[in-house]
Amino acid sequence: MQSLNEELQTVNAEQQSKVDELSHLNEDMMNLLNSTEIATIFLDRRRNLRRFTPGANKVFKLIPGDVGRPLTDIVNDLRYPELSKDVDEVLRTLSTVERQIESLHGHWFSVRILPYRTLADVIDGVVMTLSNITATKLLEATLREEIRRCKLADKEQ
Repeated sequence: MQSLNEELQTVNAEQQSKVDELSHLNEDMMNLLNSTEIATIFLDRRRNLRRFTPGANKVFKLIPGDVGRPLTDIVNDLRYPELSKDVDEVLRTLSTVERQIESLHGHWFSVRILPYRTLADVIDGVVMTLSNITATKLLEATLREEIRRCKLADKEQ
């Protein structure tokens, strides 16, 4: 009985060590995702919400209770009627879709949708990332206007 108890304590200690390691890895991953300021949404194969980063709720009206709900049921601020079609395309072709999408409030996002691959290399949904590119779009518009002015000035000379 003593020997069996010691064996169980050893196994429990090993399991606790693995649980601690997984907890630290999970904390590292959450800190990484939160620090990038890239909104990320994970969907399963049925297009249901699996997980999302805190920044995602700035574009999609998300609450923790939305996990498990279809993405199509969740209100978002994007002018992106092709979103469901693009998710289906990624699941069908396993290729990445990338678009620059404007929000209803005039912000711009680089939206990337790519397959979610498990460690066993099985496609188990999609990952959608949204990077705010509003500053880049504003600079681009400013540069285009400046180029237009320069061309007009050249024509006048």
